[in-house]
Amino acid sequence: MSKKRIFFKKYEENLETIKEELKNSYDVNYRKINTEKGPITIIYISNICDKNFISNFIINPLITYEDIPEDVERIRNDFIVADDTGLVCNINEAIQLILSGNAVVLFSFIDEIIYCTVEEYSSRSIEEPPTETVIKGPREGFNENLSDNISLIRRRVCNPKLKFEKLILGEQSNTSVVLAYIEDQAPAQVVDFVRKRLKKISIKFLLESKALDESLQEKRTVFDTLGYTEKPDIVASKLAEGRVAIFQNNTPFVVTAPHFFVEYFDVGDDYYLNKYTQNFFKVVRWVAFFVALLLPGLYISLITYHFKLIPYIFAFRMAITRSGVPFPVIVEIIVMMFFFQILREAGIRLPQPIGSALSIVGALILGDAAIGAGLASEITVLIIALSSISLFLVPKMYGSVVLWSNFILLMAAFLGLPGFYTGFILFWSHVSDLTTCGYPYLYPMGTFKNFNFQDFILRDDLKDISKNIFYRDEK
Repeated sequence: MSKKRIFFKKYEENLETIKEELKNSYDVNYRKINTEKGPITIIYISNICDKNFISNFIINPLITYEDIPEDVERIRNDFIVADDTGLVCNINEAIQLILSGNAVVLFSFIDEIIYCTVEEYSSRSIEEPPTETVIKGPREGFNENLSDNISLIRRRVCNPKLKFEKLILGEQSNTSVVLAYIEDQAPAQVVDFVRKRLKKISIKFLLESKALDESLQEKRTVFDTLGYTEKPDIVASKLAEGRVAIFQNNTPFVVTAPHFFVEYFDVGDDYYLNKYTQNFFKVVRWVAFFVALLLPGLYISLITYHFKLIPYIFAFRMAITRSGVPFPVIVEIIVMMFFFQILREAGIRLPQPIGSALSIVGALILGDAAIGAGLASEITVLIIALSSISLFLVPKMYGSVVLWSNFILLMAAFLGLPGFYTGFILFWSHVSDLTTCGYPYLYPMGTFKNFNFQDFILRDDLKDISKNIFYRDEK
């Protein structure tokens, strides 16, 4: 059997295998070109590939030239006018390349298979992220396109040591994930830790970045030990500090690691507006956090077990307001907190114009109706309202603070102030026991190591804030 006949038989087998694997898919195109030396088939998926590029720079050159050589390198260099081409190792890789937005070229007179990158995905334009609005600063936000997101970082960090490592995760989804870091800024142990954890992920379909979070978490907790953001300027600043970022295709959220507890209280405006006013509001966020966490538990412990610690005039006022309430204080607080959570969830899940109106009007009506019906006292509604509103100042901690606030509330309801103190101590014990990529979660509070973190509670001048939080600057 001649050499060309062997190649032709292999060509037919490969083509049949691809058709069998991709059958019942109307968008898979098989463009056949007949030449003097034998047929050539170009396979691509029409709705994720640039069809004009394929026509002008792959199909047209192969049709125009009659004497096509049998040397695959000459075809790649002299005939196919595409920026990114390569050779396929096996037929399974060819199928994966087709599904990833590449065009695969099969030759009946050559043993090798060529692929060309021709992907063209429809994507959302770059807009301001609704979850992280700022008064002053960049308005750009990530979208669901991996290439667009990486380009936003490349534009901000023009550094040859900025590295992007690509991984394919998900046994059946084959999702593209990119690990980004600056080589001389990020500690090697952090990069190795994240890289090894990502490679160990065993999941069939990786559709959202939460699976990445769970694989990198070292302990089970309601707190996020990894950061996430939709803003490229925040990711660029994290990379400059020595952290790593994880980009995933089809999601606008980028994961940053390590992530520390104190970063919950940072917002983008802190670094674009006046230092003194933003430091004041940063302290307000810390106060709001403690109000949301501790106020319900402190209230129930004082009013139930330690009434003598309340000023007598205020105690008389509370007794009058609670005179017609038929339930114990703990039941009253739990019911009101549950109703406020229902209103919040309804406000989030409903369409935005309806949801905002429902959450505001519903809270007013609910509070007034509860007081009028004698189901709750004015002071209880005030306490729950203050606690719920305070949570909005640290929105990324909402779920975790709600759960711990309820735990401290129950401890205080059964044991009074000793239970309140015990719940508070257990809270900090749990948080101090957490780690993020091998570093203490409460860093710089939770370690005696001398790191270069100068933006703890109050930020200094921007020129004095360290660009790398893991190493001391050598003088």
